[in-house]
Amino acid sequence: MSKADLIYRENCRAILEHGVWDTDREVRPRWDDGTPAHTVKAFGIVNRYDLREEFPIMTLRRTFYRSCVDELLWIWQKKSNNVRDLSSHIWDSWADENGSIGKAYGYQLGVKHQYREGAFDQVDRVLYDLKHNPASRRILTNLYNFSDLHEMALYPCAYSMTFNVSGNTLNAILNQRSQDMLTANNWNVVQYAVLVHMLAQVSGLEAGELVHVIADCHIYDRHVPLVEKMLENEPLPAPKFCLDPNVTSFYDFTRDSVKFENYQYHNFDAKIPVAV
Repeated sequence: MSKADLIYRENCRAILEHGVWDTDREVRPRWDDGTPAHTVKAFGIVNRYDLREEFPIMTLRRTFYRSCVDELLWIWQKKSNNVRDLSSHIWDSWADENGSIGKAYGYQLGVKHQYREGAFDQVDRVLYDLKHNPASRRILTNLYNFSDLHEMALYPCAYSMTFNVSGNTLNAILNQRSQDMLTANNWNVVQYAVLVHMLAQVSGLEAGELVHVIADCHIYDRHVPLVEKMLENEPLPAPKFCLDPNVTSFYDFTRDSVKFENYQYHNFDAKIPVAV
């Protein structure tokens, strides 16, 4: 059975059984009808996924991995902050009339900085160091740029990646300030597991562990019955992950470079409300 499902169930049960509600506080998010969107949360959850054992995609319900990869490449490869460069509409609620989400996500990764070796943006610096300085303990990215926060439509949730090479294995830590467990948890896990595989392949390395650190891990009030219903499903076997072996440059990957064999999942037909 999928280990990603087991981890997810453990997280959700811990939140539902022992979490802290924020119903005694004013909160920023709102539902479509203007009602405050309250949450029950756990603080400081750390999950480890060994990518050598299996790929961490959920089977309790379907994760639309092609859209996951499309958004990942929008941020990390296109380094875009405009929703018109994205195939899905998941960011539309935060975009302005021109499609921009401000100086957020891909914008931050695309800003060039000067180093001794030349000018690099954050992604190209990671790619350079993985090939030329794999022993470095300074291979990381950070989207939480305080000087630009006031120009972001949404502060970055998954804001930092730290990469570490041990032998021939690429490991990574994903830091996340906030995680909506129903709508976004496995979405983010799939994205950054794919990213580790991609970076490892183009750097001549093997994908190892992805460690996911979540500060505020929460379930929205209107999501609770949906999560409880989903947790009744029994995990199915994890599918086989396939990444196009012919790609040697990170900038040549597309969402079609990623495939899964025998991906089984439970049906989940409920409409999920999203708080903005």
